[in-house]
Amino acid sequence: MPEHSSPTTPGAGAITDVAGIEVGHYSDPRRPTGCTVILAREGAVAGVDVRGAAPGTRETDLLAPGNLVQQVHAVMLAGGSAWGLAAADGAMRWLEERGVGLDVRFGTLPIVPAAVLFDLPVGDARIRPDADAGYAACAAASRAAPAEGNVGAGSGALVGKLFGIDRAMKGGIGTASVTVNGVTVGALIACNALGDVIDPNTAQVVAGARTEDGSALLDIRRALLRGDLPKPLLAGTNTTLGVVATDAVLSKVQANRLAAVAHDGLARAINPVHTMSDGDTLFALATGRVPLEGDAPGMTVLGTMAAEAVALATVRAVRAARSVRIGDSYFPAAADLS
Repeated sequence: MPEHSSPTTPGAGAITDVAGIEVGHYSDPRRPTGCTVILAREGAVAGVDVRGAAPGTRETDLLAPGNLVQQVHAVMLAGGSAWGLAAADGAMRWLEERGVGLDVRFGTLPIVPAAVLFDLPVGDARIRPDADAGYAACAAASRAAPAEGNVGAGSGALVGKLFGIDRAMKGGIGTASVTVNGVTVGALIACNALGDVIDPNTAQVVAGARTEDGSALLDIRRALLRGDLPKPLLAGTNTTLGVVATDAVLSKVQANRLAAVAHDGLARAINPVHTMSDGDTLFALATGRVPLEGDAPGMTVLGTMAAEAVALATVRAVRAARSVRIGDSYFPAAADLS
């Protein structure tokens, strides 16, 4: 049985600080994998921005501003590579049973976009999230601050694989929020990055590729710039996924813009990011509780808040993570090298 835990780190708030947002995790007890659902039962205007070159996604085209559907009811993030997209089926079933969704005359259709990350090297790759896992994540959802680290979609996440998986470290899931003049933006990030995770406040590597003896952090950026050669990579074996949510009233155009600008937070906290082997995908949800008028922040400030929340959540994901040992494989966490 793998050794892993699911701590919650204190600090900078959570995505559930946004009114109308709930989060639930399912962590598979058989190996480190799982899924995380972000619920917006009353519906949320949504956007998406995919920057990585190897994405695994579902229902992202409908989020384009010119397309018909105006709101979604949940976003599913999952491990298991493309197999994990099945977790969204469970979320649809759970929501339909509760009458949540789009009225299409012949039934109530929940709209559940999804994205997956590749966590198959950690344990038995035949075990991956399915519809029952997605249903269980929904059943566990609440307004409470979600657990961080080795839980849900972050259960099997690793970071720093550019010089070989044997030199990688444990990734995870993290959350944070920022409030300015009565408007809140929160983020939830499942970090399974090819690159290092950087603390943007200090520019120091927090977790990532280790030196050959495994005792210290390598610093991928400096290694690449001095000419060190990375190991051959299988495309799509990484990926950082996330959701930014706000209680502001946004259009679909604005929600898509918020998702795009939120990637600035990934660029501050991960290096290298958006690579050919990452499927980095960020969704944006607007629950529409606070009009953008008077002293409320405009889109420029909202974008700054979103990038900040994403960067904070990314760092928290690896700081909350705990080491995993499965057979001969050992993936230390940031706490083990500090």
